[in-house]
Amino acid sequence: TSFSTPKKKKRDDGMREHVTGCARSEGYYKIDKKDKLKYLNNSRAFAEEPPADTQVRNCPPRVPEQRRLLSSFTGSCDSDLLKFNQLKFRKKKLKFCKSHIHDWGLFAMEPIAADEMVIEYVGQNIRQVIADMREKRYEDEGIGSSYMFRVDHDTIIDATKCGNFARFINHSCNPNCYAKVITVESQKKIVIYSKQHINVNEEITYDYKFPIEDVKIPCLCGSENCRGTLN
Repeated sequence: TSFSTPKKKKRDDGMREHVTGCARSEGYYKIDKKDKLKYLNNSRAFAEEPPADTQVRNCPPRVPEQRRLLSSFTGSCDSDLLKFNQLKFRKKKLKFCKSHIHDWGLFAMEPIAADEMVIEYVGQNIRQVIADMREKRYEDEGIGSSYMFRVDHDTIIDATKCGNFARFINHSCNPNCYAKVITVESQKKIVIYSKQHINVNEEITYDYKFPIEDVKIPCLCGSENCRGTLN
């Protein structure tokens, strides 16, 4: 039994008509130079004449919409939200290592200008009742340092076992940063801002602002105006 190769038919645009309906089933064949030139001329003319509804556009259809959304976002949101989004896309270069203040500390690996978001304090949002239970459990486990940060009266961020580098920031009575609570998509977040210019390898610090208590926690920041205690 022998199979005959289907005969290729020419179309007006220079392309071949595949009688089997599939080019792969008909094998390879040489295209005549005249047919190739005719096809190239037709496709070039089609590319130079876009549809009427797109001829007046100089940019992709989504670009004007993106610009409109960006302008509305800029006009309706404050600088904190803009800075927070910038911080998500381009995080500051930081490292943690041994600190002369206390145990571990967070240090800048790049210059940071004043009034910039340095890092978000990340952890698990818990209620006050859960925070009290965990604090006692951490003491029983021998975890001396506290990595709980109060957001408001009802919410506390616990970064003890699920946090980021922000939990290593030490206290200072003369800090180069400060903590601020901002709201992003109806959720409160704690972000560390720079108070002043921070040099490379400079330790990042902020004032813990612990409530005044009878049992004092000694401060080891070593600054000129050190209060002596954290609380």
